[in-house]
Parts: sequence; C-alpha cells; structure tokens
Amino acid sequence: MLELHRDVTAPADWALEIVRVPAGSQVALELRLESVMEGVLVSGTLHAPLTAECARCLEPVTDELDVSVAELFAYEPDPADEDLPVLDGDLVDLEPVLRDAVVLALPLNPVCDNACAGLCATCGERLADLEPAHQHDSVDPRWSALSTLLPQNPASSATMDDAPTQETSREN
Repeated sequence: MLELHRDVTAPADWALEIVRVPAGSQVALELRLESVMEGVLVSGTLHAPLTAECARCLEPVTDELDVSVAELFAYEPDPADEDLPVLDGDLVDLEPVLRDAVVLALPLNPVCDNACAGLCATCGERLADLEPAHQHDSVDPRWSALSTLLPQNPASSATMDDAPTQETSREN
C-alpha cells in the first residue's frame, strides 16, 4: 500500500456550462494505492475550488468541492470489461478517473444563496437589488389596440346609473 498527498494543477476540461474548476487552480489529492489480486485499487479524496454563475441571478459564485474517488486499475486488459482501466507498466493514468469524478460531482444548478429570488422576468434586473414593490404594467398584446382609444375618452365612466330614465324621456 502507498499513500500519496499531492497538489496538482487542474486542467481546462473540468467544467460544465455554468460551473467549473478553474483551469490552473491547485487541486489537493489524498490517495491510497493498494495492490489487490486483479490490479491496483486507487481510492481517496480530491479537494478543488469551484467558480460558477448563480443559476437564478447569474452572479459569480465561489465554492469548494470534495470528491471521493475509487477505481481499480487492472494488471492486464479484460476482454469482458473494456471500460476497466489498465496499468501501463508501473504507471497509473489518473486524469480520466479524476475528471469523471469531478464533473459528475459538479452541481448542475449552483446558487449564490438558497433564498436567491433570481431575475425579473420583464426587465432582467436582479430581484434582490430592486424594491419589494417592483412590478411592470404590461398590456396584453391582444388588448393593445384598445389603449389607443383611452386618450380620446380620458375620463369616461359611463354606468347604467347614467342612462336616461323613462321619466326624463317623457318630458322631452
């Protein structure tokens, strides 16, 4: 058994659309390599910084990621399991294993705060930056033609009470 403590540089492909381990950042590896019957079992943890955009308001988010890793590297290729990684002499290629573990552990919808209200659907501003009574007067496009009539009859409030009564019509 061999225990390794290494700081490595993160490659550029440890990312999703809005969340990533910054390329070139330091990633801490705590690994344990054990010889077993079938090959070498690599297990341990990976600690890396994260940068992202909030999925609700698009503000920058920073966080840290801790990922557990466990992979068996076979001594010889196994025709029954083509996905099983194989040792290259005495060398173990950890990059694909680490990349898979990191990318699968990345949050799909990172948020800056669990209470983040997001963006206004009309103006696109952050709701946290706007006053609580923020709203937009929007006219349904199907009724927009009626708004052109409003300036012609500005204070029209005709009701049934304003209709002429029978007595008024008899006097005329």
